Amino acid sequence: MSEPTGWDRRLSLAADGKGLIGHAGAVLLRRLADRTGLTSALAAVLPVGTGTGWRDRAAVVVQLAVGIVPGAVNLSDAEQLQAHHQGLFGPAVSDSTTRRTLQLMDAEVLAKIAKVRGRVRRHVWSLLHLRPGGFPWLTVAGKRLHGWIVIDMDATIITAASKKQGATATWKKSFGFHPLAAWCANTCECLAMLLRAGNAGSNTVADHIRVLREALAQVPGVSTAKILVRVDGAGATHGLHEHLRDLNTMRRTVRFTTGWTITDEDEKAIARLPETAWETSLKQDGSLQEGYFVAELTGLNRREGWIKGMRLIVRRVKPSGRHTKDLTSFEKKTGWKYSITATNINKMARIPGSHQIQWLDVLHRHHAVVEDHVRTNKAMGLHNLPSKSWQINEAWMLSANLAADLDAWLSLLTLHDHPDLADAEPDTMRFRLYHLPARLAKHARRRWLRIEHTWPWADAFTTAWRRLTALPAIT
Repeated sequence: MSEPTGWDRRLSLAADGKGLIGHAGAVLLRRLADRTGLTSALAAVLPVGTGTGWRDRAAVVVQLAVGIVPGAVNLSDAEQLQAHHQGLFGPAVSDSTTRRTLQLMDAEVLAKIAKVRGRVRRHVWSLLHLRPGGFPWLTVAGKRLHGWIVIDMDATIITAASKKQGATATWKKSFGFHPLAAWCANTCECLAMLLRAGNAGSNTVADHIRVLREALAQVPGVSTAKILVRVDGAGATHGLHEHLRDLNTMRRTVRFTTGWTITDEDEKAIARLPETAWETSLKQDGSLQEGYFVAELTGLNRREGWIKGMRLIVRRVKPSGRHTKDLTSFEKKTGWKYSITATNINKMARIPGSHQIQWLDVLHRHHAVVEDHVRTNKAMGLHNLPSKSWQINEAWMLSANLAADLDAWLSLLTLHDHPDLADAEPDTMRFRLYHLPARLAKHARRRWLRIEHTWPWADAFTTAWRRLTALPAIT
């Protein structure tokens, strides 16, 4: 029999503690949902009842979102977490009740929820404008995109381990779903997400237009004056470019950058470029990126049918090992790997030098942040869709997006001046705040949630609570 190693001498373990709360960060998320008006807004569109044992459907959805943020990956996880939090939020909602609530969320209800999400987002964004430092405008290569809302679109694969409604073989030779989404790069919020079958196309125009329309509906009216839309190569379609062009009005300016599928015609145009046309590209911080070059291809390309005023910016790099098998004959001959960006940007209001090809190239490459958004959303309940039912999975996807909203808003509204947490991803937030244990006590006719004062982020936790309490109520 082994001897105690020292630290465990005279240590015993018993599961008989009382008043202990794990994942105490859930109180911040529920407080945030209530103070921003999300809970009350959902109550206005979800069915209500007065029968014995009837649960408030809005609270069911909010508590599901709150459970997803700390790591719940299915309805059973959410129920167990709520059971543990009964001292805070009241009796737990069973997984069957949550499932029935999700089943009620058909297309009509989802459309109503989208509208109230937009109203709540407008309130949150108004609060962001009032915080120290103001709204989070993007800075790319040293240029601040003041006044510009940047929308990044991308599709991703959600694999399925079993046969589920809509799950099919995907273009990546996996099995599952192929949702398309749009994120706000300024705030890291997922504005719209469309659940699609696994065999849905990457460059389906109708899907892109639908998701973009729903995303724009989430942007508060006062912020829609200047919109930049960025899409990878899936956006290089006549239909999407024409739609983006037609979104421009007297009151709204819409600019875009998209990837571009290179054809033989494009390679012939590149071959006509003189060596003096190539300029050294820029890094994200604005410094020169030696060994990488960009050039203006506009005018040399003779392909017809594309929108008037569209520019093509070509980039060349020395191919890496992973590129070797994909090189065209032209690229093997020249020794360069090429990519092209299509854009309608001749200049962006109040951004000096926004017409320069070097800056346009780095602006489109900044679209790569969308991969972080995809990863964050998958970590926030979308790594796996939990039901065999398409409708329940759609509702779960919405709940996961609400969870991602809460996670983003908590950082934006209460932790924006905390260097360790302002841009923290879900795993970091879970370790430092959401999974923090606490003791629930009663004193002087009040409930007190007490956390360990020696925890390095205890001050951030209490600061977040104070700032949430001080938020003005939604009107």
